[in-house]
Amino acid sequence: MTDSAAPVLMTTSEVASYLRIKERTIYDMVARSQIPFSRVSGKLLFPRRLVDAWIEGQTELPDSRLAPAPLICSGSSEPLLEWALRQSGAGLAILTSGSRQGLEALAAGRAMLAGTHLIEPETGRYNVDAVRSLLPYPDIVMIHWARRVQGLLLARGNPANITSLRDVVERGLRVVLRSEGAGSQILLDLLLSREGLSPSDLNAAPRVAESHGDMASMIEMGEADCGLGLASASLGFLPLWPEEEFDLVMRRRDFFEPPVQKLLAFARGEACRRRAEFLGGYDLTRLGEVRLNA
Repeated sequence: MTDSAAPVLMTTSEVASYLRIKERTIYDMVARSQIPFSRVSGKLLFPRRLVDAWIEGQTELPDSRLAPAPLICSGSSEPLLEWALRQSGAGLAILTSGSRQGLEALAAGRAMLAGTHLIEPETGRYNVDAVRSLLPYPDIVMIHWARRVQGLLLARGNPANITSLRDVVERGLRVVLRSEGAGSQILLDLLLSREGLSPSDLNAAPRVAESHGDMASMIEMGEADCGLGLASASLGFLPLWPEEEFDLVMRRRDFFEPPVQKLLAFARGEACRRRAEFLGGYDLTRLGEVRLNA
């Protein structure tokens, strides 16, 4: 196989040929999470663009020759993080596109920082598996931001008298969904499966929400009855999942850069703590803890 003939998604044998190594070596690398891969219905697939980025990430160059990362924080919509980015003067622009898309932007060199809350349904572990499978670099750092409570956002006063997720399904209430790859959408699918339900059982609102603020606005405007998200000061809230982990992911070199250090220094201060208390549903006890140092 020539490089130009390699498909966008490669099988194990195809990526082995692409890298000119034995197929057995690929399986070993997957077992150690040393190469970006996806698992679809039990089959291993390797996105060629991420494999190419991974190869570049293995190249040994003096730091002075590496292009600086763009000053962008990508990934999941996170109200406290977005407020802290603005208030801290870190100089990072906000690009909210979902947890998985944020990691892909980081992998492609389009962001300095990615915020993510991707749960692995089989283990209940947050972010580690996704980071290891999607990011091609050998120098990834994952910093804990907050533990959060996820639940159903409801109209103020809960006029529909919603008491559970099953209640929402059985009564055909309109539900705001998030885009594919968003951490909240993955969690919603998991919560449905634990109730013996599926996403097809939902009466979905006509458009997806791009952020938690967008979801809250849709409910306030009467476009939907509820949606899975974070507590809002202007809406009702039914807690469903009190143990979500939200993390910040970056290259090790960027952890020491002024934008990241300024953000973390501000986040450890009193103003951020008070803001978290106002928003509700945040536990900042472990903010700044290193959860992964690959």
